Amino acid sequence: MLSMPTLWVVLVANFMALGLIWTYVMRSYRNFEAARYWTAAAFCIAAGATVGMLRLVLPPLFPLMTGAMLLVIGTGLASMGVERFYGRSASWRVNIGIAVASFVALNYFVLVYPSTSMRIFVYSIAQSIPVGLMLTHLFSRATRSNNPGARLAGAVAVLIIAVNAVRAVTSLFDIGGVASMVDFNQVQAALVLVLVFLSMAWNFGFLLMAIDRLRGEVANLALFDELTGVANRRLLLQRLPEACAVAKRTGEPFVLLAIDLDSFKAINDGHGHVVGDECLRLFARTVQSQLRPDDLLARSGGDEFCAVLPATTLREGAMIARHIVEACRAKLSPERGVPFRLAASIGVAQWTPQIGLQPDRLIAAADQALYVAKNEGKDRYAVYQPPAPSQPEARIELRRTA
Repeated sequence: MLSMPTLWVVLVANFMALGLIWTYVMRSYRNFEAARYWTAAAFCIAAGATVGMLRLVLPPLFPLMTGAMLLVIGTGLASMGVERFYGRSASWRVNIGIAVASFVALNYFVLVYPSTSMRIFVYSIAQSIPVGLMLTHLFSRATRSNNPGARLAGAVAVLIIAVNAVRAVTSLFDIGGVASMVDFNQVQAALVLVLVFLSMAWNFGFLLMAIDRLRGEVANLALFDELTGVANRRLLLQRLPEACAVAKRTGEPFVLLAIDLDSFKAINDGHGHVVGDECLRLFARTVQSQLRPDDLLARSGGDEFCAVLPATTLREGAMIARHIVEACRAKLSPERGVPFRLAASIGVAQWTPQIGLQPDRLIAAADQALYVAKNEGKDRYAVYQPPAPSQPEARIELRRTA
């Protein structure tokens, strides 16, 4: 025989534990907004189950109505957490509407037309609607391919809706016996037990979603420069072999720009690292503004940057380098609010079949052109010309913008 008080105690204990876990996640990752909703949902459901247990010692009307409403609200909060997880606005109006409508219906079947079966039916529907609303997010194409926790949460959500549907039908036809206001029959008790464990599995799906999201953010931190927000050297060294492989397979060249902020050491020494850091951020934004959406800008050292320009010829790469030099000259000047003039020197090199799958050769060619641009007075760019089959050595063309 299943004991309803025992089921409620299990529900309270598990959701209190889940609430504490979500509280830790919420406090540790303050920008992870979905955790706030899932924390509130766990404690709300625990509170609803606690109030519901009071039907054994108090007149059952108040504990039943209050506990049911807290459980419905908790389910809505969990649904809104999924919406916030995917960057959507939380549907407060929808979930408040569900809570108000269910409250009115439950009161009707308590005060006007007393019916435990209809109360169970209304409650089951009220819980299923917010669960169903989140399925489009959990089963989206990106979710299916990228987040196993979302697949688990989605599958459990479908099961919750199915069990609630069975519970609604069995209550209407009094299958398993008539349920009273204080206790359920064994069929209803078994279905509630199933819902308790499904709700726990549902929250574990949310936890896996959170772990996957936070792990992705950590991975991004490992691949992007914290100061400037552009890619770091690790990501650059990952992308270059990939670009070489694509170029070798398709025969379509790409260009590498070696970009350097001129006189950065003097800025750091004379004005301090805070000013130097701001210069790097301004410089990175200025360079990024001249690149195309598919281009990759990476900070490869202190004041050294590289840009990978896919599907780009040497002439096109030189034109982009010129635009960068001109933009730095125009935007990073005292006339535009910058405390001192900032300029860029750039080396331009193109992938060739001779480079093949060895990106180090391309980096060396771009660095060689950058060295020439620096040596000739800075604030300019130089182009590395690979040797023709009849020529023993490469040559570098120095380009200075007017």
